[in-house]
Amino acid sequence: MAFVTPAPDGALAPAERDRREDAFRDVLARRLTDLDPSRVRSDVPLGPFTTFQIGGPADVFFEAHSADELAAAVTAAREVGVPFFVLGLGANILVGDLGFRGVVVRNRAAHVQTDRASGRVWAESGAVVWPDLIEATLDAGLSGLEHYAGIPSTVGGALWQNLHFLSPPPERERTMFIEEVVASAELLGADGQRRTVDREWFDFGYDYSTLHVTDDLVLSATFQLEPKDPARLREIVEANLEWRGARHPPLDTEPSAGSIFKKIDGVGAGRLADWCGLKGTRIGGAMVTQRHANILINAGVAGGQSATARDVRHLIGYIQETVEREQGYRLSTEVGMIGDFGDLGRLPEAGWEEADGFTGGVPPGGHPEAHRDAERR
Repeated sequence: MAFVTPAPDGALAPAERDRREDAFRDVLARRLTDLDPSRVRSDVPLGPFTTFQIGGPADVFFEAHSADELAAAVTAAREVGVPFFVLGLGANILVGDLGFRGVVVRNRAAHVQTDRASGRVWAESGAVVWPDLIEATLDAGLSGLEHYAGIPSTVGGALWQNLHFLSPPPERERTMFIEEVVASAELLGADGQRRTVDREWFDFGYDYSTLHVTDDLVLSATFQLEPKDPARLREIVEANLEWRGARHPPLDTEPSAGSIFKKIDGVGAGRLADWCGLKGTRIGGAMVTQRHANILINAGVAGGQSATARDVRHLIGYIQETVEREQGYRLSTEVGMIGDFGDLGRLPEAGWEEADGFTGGVPPGGHPEAHRDAERR
């Protein structure tokens, strides 16, 4: 996932763009005295840094390689007053075709420390959960993170969305949430101060944490794990990889941003779209995968012509309108929309899913009778 402060739509005048870049570079250099100026770049395409492989250029781009560098870059952007966006693994987001009008800080702060005796694992927020962090815990014989093998996320993104998966195999009796193993985290506040908070601060929920409504940024996290047989842990990892692989398209050949729509209580968005016969539906280079009707893929990338963000937005709109017409629900998106999308033409308006008496996508009077007891997906 990503931490973002909004950027205005529309191209900047070259002089204003240069002013922003120079100001950010100057302030960052004062905070990182050994900074190589070439690390601050301009007009860097963002698509290659996302799992969707879609997105225009960032006006200014910087990779942070430690929590200290991440804190310095975000503080510099705030001090200069430039819109900024912290990019992790680039999953669960769609970047506009015109890019981002401001500073993109790519979080590559990925140091990990494990202590089997205490069960504690410390990781910077840019550490990739799978395979990097999980492999480190397997090597240490520590259990608690193996459930999330195969899910594209950094540590920061995992805390943002309360990463979850149906596990352990083979029964898969319940959803495992990462909140269960979070001990504490170091945050950077909007005031530039660093502080440590415990698990309760996050007020974790389904696809939710306090990070959604504050300007705090995770710099690192500490997890409390339990010693277990490494062989059994690897069995769980392999089973979860196999189970997920059968249901999710491979990112290397069918890039995606994961689930596009939020669940509606009692009815899964993928099931609703599937009932409408939407698997395989395509607009431009964007297509609903045959594996799961709640996942859109960048089908154009296989032919050397990537889907555009416009293609994806219009396919999303088509699915929303079709599901409402045929199933009676209004789907809302859970994927983050980042940057400048330009003029998209006719699409469902913001707040569409809550208008006309609908609540959380459910029509007035409650769930349509045919779907009251539908299986979640």
